[in-house]
Amino acid sequence: MRKIRRGLPARKGHKSNRVLILRDYILSAASQINAGGGSNGDNPSNLGVSDFSLVAATLDTNNAYKFMSGIEGENRFGTGPVRSAYAMISSTEIQPDFDALTGAGFLSQWSYPANTNALPSEFGSIFNIRIFVSSEAPVSRGSSMNGRDVYYNTVCGKQAYTHINQDGFSMNLIYRDPYFSGMLAQNATLAVKFAQAQAITQDTAIRQLLCTRAGNASNP
Repeated sequence: MRKIRRGLPARKGHKSNRVLILRDYILSAASQINAGGGSNGDNPSNLGVSDFSLVAATLDTNNAYKFMSGIEGENRFGTGPVRSAYAMISSTEIQPDFDALTGAGFLSQWSYPANTNALPSEFGSIFNIRIFVSSEAPVSRGSSMNGRDVYYNTVCGKQAYTHINQDGFSMNLIYRDPYFSGMLAQNATLAVKFAQAQAITQDTAIRQLLCTRAGNASNP
């Protein structure tokens, strides 16, 4: 193997094939925990703060490495310190449920003491988990006990997974420009070709936290 890279698919709406392949691989291979701290009476339930404590405690017990160091508190109105944390990738569709936990443990990215340390897709944090949102996060439609959509929130430590670039093959950018300016033959082609594998390097450092939304069974 020539080079091993670890990465966090944290950009909102990021549609890289590499990230989507890794997302599907983790979805099929990582261990799952059903949320039970919510109040909607479903299985899994909507997210409660106890679910975040449970997942963080599980990863701590498994000696996972945290992705990010903490942010020290400052004398700024409406802000609070941020703990060293694992990373969680969640669907943009459950952002209202995170907002509903404000005052119960959720700290918005805007309320960080220095949000210059936050990534553009970072939505906030709860205890030892920092939350990143993406429209590409996996959702299983209508598959809960009561017919709600089930959201897969990937919580991982730093050593959980990796991309492996294989020897003897470099990335190729393929571009074919539109060769005629008119109604016909005006479509261009842009593609990337690469040889790569994904791997979970330590399965005890990653968990899928499954949840539903707090609303009724008819999700938008």
